[in-house]
Order: sequence, then structure tokens, then C-alpha cells
Amino acid sequence: MTTFMNLMVVLVPFLLITAVFSRITIVELDLPSTQDSSSEGPAFRLEVVVRDEGLEIMDGHQVIAAIPNVDGGYDLQTLSEYLVAVKQQYPDKQDASVLLEPHIAYDHLIQVMDTVRTIETEDPAGQLARAELFTAISIGDAP
Repeated sequence: MTTFMNLMVVLVPFLLITAVFSRITIVELDLPSTQDSSSEGPAFRLEVVVRDEGLEIMDGHQVIAAIPNVDGGYDLQTLSEYLVAVKQQYPDKQDASVLLEPHIAYDHLIQVMDTVRTIETEDPAGQLARAELFTAISIGDAP
């Protein structure tokens, strides 16, 4: 019994101390809606399609920009610049879809989602600041 009590005396404070440092970040995702939005008229819907050969930015109907791979990887800087331009045109738009081909690596999905969600800017003092772009992200399969 004494051995068990000694174990508990050491184990409980250890678990309490390490529990403070653990943090879980959750990103809420939505699946693309299948509802017909024809009654609303033609609305802009931002879609970023991740393909093996590069990235495509679509407005829901057609490709508005194609970004080829650079040095064997996705050109996330150019994607970010296009998304900033789209955000300037549609400042109230918060939702975007990230669509993937079947064999795209999970790491690429996360990098593209981070690029769609936020942008890092440098203020005049030289400090990095983050600005939100499209925070409501849906994921799905590429057409």
C-alpha cells in the first residue's frame, strides 16, 4: 500500500504540471453544400483546387487563375497574392472551398488551408502580423 501511495504522490503532480502545457487547436471545417442556390442568382464562390501539376483558383464555374508548381512544390506565395486580390474585390466574403485530387498529401492540404485562411504581413516597425482572408473553409474532392 505504501508503494502505491508513493506512486500517486509523484504521478498526480506530474500529470497536473504537464496538462497545463498541452494545447489542442481545432479548425472547424464544412463540407460543400449540395443545395441549389439558383434562386439567389449567380453568386461568387471561391474554390482553390489542388492538383498534381499546380493550383487553380475558381469562381465556382470557371478557372480564374492557374498557378503551376515551382521547384517541385506548390507556389503558395502566388496563391496568397491572388487571394488578397480576391479579398479586396469581395471584402465580406468569408467562405472558401479547398478541393483536392485523390492522391494529394495531407501536408499539402494543410499548407493550402493555412494560406487560404490567413496572410502574414509586415508592419512599418518590421513586426509580422496576421490578417484573416477566408476563415470558413470547406474541403472536398476536385472536379
